[in-house]
Amino acid sequence: MDKTILGRKIGMTQIFTDEGKVIPVTVVESGNNVVIRNKTVETDGYNALQIGFGEIKENKVNKPKSGEFKKAGVKPVRIVREMRLKEATEYKVGDILGVDIFAAGDLVDVTGTSKGKGFAGGIKRHNFARGPMGHGSKSHREPGSTGAMISGPGGRVLKGKKLPGHMGGERVTVQRLSIVRVDAERNLILIKGAIPGAKKSYVIIKNTVKPNKK
Repeated sequence: MDKTILGRKIGMTQIFTDEGKVIPVTVVESGNNVVIRNKTVETDGYNALQIGFGEIKENKVNKPKSGEFKKAGVKPVRIVREMRLKEATEYKVGDILGVDIFAAGDLVDVTGTSKGKGFAGGIKRHNFARGPMGHGSKSHREPGSTGAMISGPGGRVLKGKKLPGHMGGERVTVQRLSIVRVDAERNLILIKGAIPGAKKSYVIIKNTVKPNKK
């Protein structure tokens, strides 16, 4: 069965195994995810689960969202996400999902919004090589020629060309990460390695689409 949950990134730390090996982990606070809607092929044309996470005051929820929460019979939540599923799930509206749906050793995919880094040049954004640094060079960190090798009015920059621009702030998924530990008492999930996003940002954790390494 597909497993998915919302969480909030706390930060990174390290833990020690019984053999004394150091493992870098990212701590994610989760638990108390509430099922707001369960979509199926029969009712909506596809299988999906809408879940919510995070506390929010009722007076900070707009009327459309407030109506959705009242219809589902659940308290307002800060973050609502819809997760596509391969098969219909047995969860019902109002059910609570905890961190215990995962266990140590599970492989997961984590989706989040990467850190925004503002405007960046081609060297930082796309790992371009710089030009000669001699005093006679007129192109140290510039992107170089950007035309389509056409003179006259037909010359233009082709779509998709790598150029300086906004870096980061994009939806990123890191696949096949391993869960090292699940702390059900404190609603914490410890994931080996780094995951996308800044501290206190929200992430989606779901079982990996690549259970077998290729």
